[in-house]
Amino acid sequence: MKNLSDNYLRIVEWSDEDSCYIGTSPGLFIGGIHGDDQQQLFQELCEVIEETILLFEAEGKPLPISTSNKTYSGKISLRIPPELHKKISLRAAQMGESVNRFVQHKLEIAV
Repeated sequence: MKNLSDNYLRIVEWSDEDSCYIGTSPGLFIGGIHGDDQQQLFQELCEVIEETILLFEAEGKPLPISTSNKTYSGKISLRIPPELHKKISLRAAQMGESVNRFVQHKLEIAV
C-alpha cells in the first residue's frame, strides 16, 4: 500500500564541505538532516518526511506537489537577457553547433 510519503524524493548524498552525509527532500521541506552513517541517515530522513506530512495535516495545510516518479518532457523554457542570448548564439555558431546543443553541452558540464 502506497504511503503519502512515497510522493516525495529522498536524497542522501555526501558533502565534502560538511564532511558528512546530508539527507534532503526537495519540494517537501527546506534544509536537510546530517549524519555520518548513510543508511541510518536514510531511515531518519524517511521519519522526518513522515513527521513533516503529519505537521501539514495537523495544521490543515495542503501538501506540496509530489516530487517522486515525476516525468520530464525534456524541454525547458528559459528567459534570458537579449544580450546573453546573442552571445550564446554567436558562440554556438563559432562552435558549429545549434544553440540547443551548445546550451545542452554547457548544462551537462555544469551538472
